[in-house]
Amino acid sequence: MAASPEAIDQEAVAALGRLYATTPVAQTLAAKAKGILIFPSVVKAGFIVAAEYGNGVLRKQGKTVGNYNLVAGSYGLQAGVQDFEYAMLFMTDGAMAYFDKSDGFEVGVGRASSSWIKAPPRR
Repeated sequence: MAASPEAIDQEAVAALGRLYATTPVAQTLAAKAKGILIFPSVVKAGFIVAAEYGNGVLRKQGKTVGNYNLVAGSYGLQAGVQDFEYAMLFMTDGAMAYFDKSDGFEVGVGRASSSWIKAPPRR
């Protein structure tokens, strides 16, 4: 069963707290960020070919303004399962505006890895 948006939001706030505790400069950067996309739990599993998935939130000015999904695939020398936290800080108005107006976007390095981040349909 998928976690509720409220539970994901609470987990995201906790993940940010852990990031700030282990990497103090992150809090300084976050204070300047136009928005922060947080995935408190991304699970990646595979052998040669891997997939990953997570649910997260977008926060602006300390408030959650949207829910997002991350789906990714990669191939190469890899084996196992891992669960990690992921945060992306949007540092400029242009970057935030691009993310806000897009239907999702892709991040990646070459052909070996790519991630797709997308807002679920609004109801």
